[in-house]
Amino acid sequence: MTTITPRERREIDCANASGAQPVVFVHGLWLLASSWDRWRALFEESGYTTLAPSWPDDPETVAEAREHPEVFAHKRVEQVTEHFADVIRQLGTLPAIVGHSFGGLLTQRLAGQGFATASVAIDPAPFRGVLPLPFSALKAALPVLGNPANYNRAVTLTFEQFRFAFANAASEEEAHRLYETYAVAAPGVPLFQAATANLNPWTAAKVDTTNPDRGPLLIISGEKDHTVPWAIAHASYKRQRRNPGITEIREVPNRGHSLTIDSGWREVAEIALAFVKQHHPARAVEAAPAAPAGARLGDERRDEPIP
Repeated sequence: MTTITPRERREIDCANASGAQPVVFVHGLWLLASSWDRWRALFEESGYTTLAPSWPDDPETVAEAREHPEVFAHKRVEQVTEHFADVIRQLGTLPAIVGHSFGGLLTQRLAGQGFATASVAIDPAPFRGVLPLPFSALKAALPVLGNPANYNRAVTLTFEQFRFAFANAASEEEAHRLYETYAVAAPGVPLFQAATANLNPWTAAKVDTTNPDRGPLLIISGEKDHTVPWAIAHASYKRQRRNPGITEIREVPNRGHSLTIDSGWREVAEIALAFVKQHHPARAVEAAPAAPAGARLGDERRDEPIP
């Protein structure tokens, strides 16, 4: 078992007491759980109870994270997945899960282990079996992968690196605002795990795409994303399409990797919310059993605009 923080415990208790259907949000690298605050408010307005666990030992605020960037080092894919699984095991009913970037990879791992009724992976990091490696994705990861010593370090992006990897589709002014508001350090290990996943049969950066208990899955791709371009998102979709459950993919025009936090966040959130509403209705229902300790519980139309 991983350590559940006091904030996470309060959110678990609140969710269980609410009688509403839970939605768990999973953030990715260079962001904190607080990056989901506006999404959580939107989902709660629609009748859901929400949780946004942190990665293990993450600071709660951006200011604290910038004061102690070293605390981000050494966090591995398997450790973070298990932490979110531990939180979900405390819920009285299985949640829907929404994740962005590396959180999108973690979302698919959790869904493949049977921890979700439905899931949304937004610009998800690649897993074993996803082969495309566009130049922009390599360039976005270079601040970490360019130095093998970063495997054991926490890495902070410069503004220029953040601008390319996250905010390339935003204005210069907005890119600066996003960097000052949200950007924190990130562990190097997960990027090395993902980068070597296709060379390592024992990698943790893998997803069970065939588990019939995975539930419906939506992959959302930002058209102008440098970090997880369409080629990667679509390759993930093709791997997931072998699942007997519903698998869909949507491309959002003119959006980069910052699509969950920039000024257009609501458009993306409403796409995710509509999918969750369809497959994980918000109305309170009789609670299902909590996920056991070892739980193993679309249509590709890139050219159609998002309504």
